[in-house]
Amino acid sequence: MNIQDLIIKDKEQVFLQDVFLKEGNRQQIEQLIKEHLYIDELRKLGLPVSNKMLLFGHSGCGKTTTAKAISNSLGKPLIILNLSNIVNSKIGETSQNVKQVFDRAVRDKAVLFLDEFDQLGKARGADDHDVGEMRRLVNSIIQQIDYLPEDVLLICATNHVDIIDSALIRRFQIRIQYEMPTQDELDDFYDNLLQRFPEELHPKARQYGLSFAEAKDNLFLIVKSNLIKKLEMKGRVL
Repeated sequence: MNIQDLIIKDKEQVFLQDVFLKEGNRQQIEQLIKEHLYIDELRKLGLPVSNKMLLFGHSGCGKTTTAKAISNSLGKPLIILNLSNIVNSKIGETSQNVKQVFDRAVRDKAVLFLDEFDQLGKARGADDHDVGEMRRLVNSIIQQIDYLPEDVLLICATNHVDIIDSALIRRFQIRIQYEMPTQDELDDFYDNLLQRFPEELHPKARQYGLSFAEAKDNLFLIVKSNLIKKLEMKGRVL
């Protein structure tokens, strides 16, 4: 399969300061970025550079935006796996597809982002119908990870860390859990988003118990609705 069919093109620029993270998570991510910024100095002293990160937890809480922000902070190209095209029913072809993407990341010294990693790294023996192929795939991914150069950064994300093969999980030097935001965290998130809009477009009430992605979609829907109502009223006056 053509390599371009295996990669999702996403040119959205995200800055780390715009990603809402718990302080402990932010510190780990900033440490990772600094290691790659000073990779030559660390290598001179024989110090290992962390280059494998697993992000897990609730959907919509910032895993993908974190990967984009890290890529932007390092000035590295971001390669996002196209999972729908990677997975193929033919024996061995999925492993070949994965290898193509890893090879591309190595050539470009890129940040490689594998979302829904549980679909590729499911525990061997977890699927009675396809044990042989899954074992081969997991073994292939382990091999790709083990030989990944330090100047290539692998970020994997999953909402179901419990079904990922334990041998794969052990390969990640950094593992960060994403949890649903608290009310205070959502208030900070809402305040940041609403800065760009006139107060008259702000929602009358705020919704909680949502992920950041859900909160953003809901907020923008209300702001758009309020703006349209305002424009319609203005048209009637005229």
